[in-house]
Amino acid sequence: MATTDPKNTSSPSSFTRDGAGNLDQTLRPHSWEEYVGQEKTKENLRILLTAARERGHAAEHILLYGPPGLGKTTLAHLVAKTLGTNMRTTSGPAIERVGDLAAILTNLSPGDVLFIDEIHRLSKSIEEVLYPAMESGVLDIIIGKGPSARTVQLELPPFTLVAATTRISLLSAPLRSRFSGGTFRLDFYTDEEIARILDRSASLLGVPVEANLRLQIAKRCRATPRTANYLLKRCRDLAQLENTSLNKEIIDKTFELLEIDPLGLTGPDRRLLESIIHKFGGGPVGLNTMAAATGEEMATIEDVIEPYLIRQGLLERTPRGRTATAHAYAHIQ
Repeated sequence: MATTDPKNTSSPSSFTRDGAGNLDQTLRPHSWEEYVGQEKTKENLRILLTAARERGHAAEHILLYGPPGLGKTTLAHLVAKTLGTNMRTTSGPAIERVGDLAAILTNLSPGDVLFIDEIHRLSKSIEEVLYPAMESGVLDIIIGKGPSARTVQLELPPFTLVAATTRISLLSAPLRSRFSGGTFRLDFYTDEEIARILDRSASLLGVPVEANLRLQIAKRCRATPRTANYLLKRCRDLAQLENTSLNKEIIDKTFELLEIDPLGLTGPDRRLLESIIHKFGGGPVGLNTMAAATGEEMATIEDVIEPYLIRQGLLERTPRGRTATAHAYAHIQ
């Protein structure tokens, strides 16, 4: 973990020079105590993992789901650390063939944690090979084709699969049912929890931030720790270039440059609301029409922009299309 000189943390020269490649890893919590929020999930995992470690067994398979940036990967690292084992990391899109999965599973050591990110992007053929590996600890490989084809069964070392997904609905029911250790949903964070995360991150970056300014950043990060750390780093960058401390003026200027308003809305968010209000009389407007009017892809509107606007009470989905709320009119005008 990166360290800073406590004697110089208040001066601009104390800004750390960590490369972008390891900075996110530096900010990642390395213990359960440092991991803020998700209290129910943490307690359930603590019980599951502690019991498995005391029995000397591999922990049961775990599925984590929720929007991006809430800490699923960090939890997987903490699971491996709690069990005292190695963690092997891959992702759904990276496992293209059955042979890829076989190579990963056969190279695991007893008790290892295998982390598969974006598991919903596994193909159905890969899922079918994964079922017996998770349930029975064996790998069934078909050699050859046609009448001469035969099945070879390989014994696998006991392992714990920790999977993460942002689209749990895309996982098949048979695959979801094999996560016997539990399926845990990660929730959005409160402003106070984000402020605590920013306090730790600011300390690691060597850029002290007053409590009221941390809360100001927290209110604009869309309740997501990854976004909060991103905003903090951009504020740090501007303060460094202007040779000053991270103060209110720097934070306000950073948000202005990034086009992030007090509700956490970005430029595309506001342009979508402005389009619905000013061009279409507040709606209802169809998704195709909104995409054409704003120049955004339909998938971007539906998966990235809309969810936050709906959570903030700025947008409503109706059978006839999207409608701007009274709150949206008050915010935009």
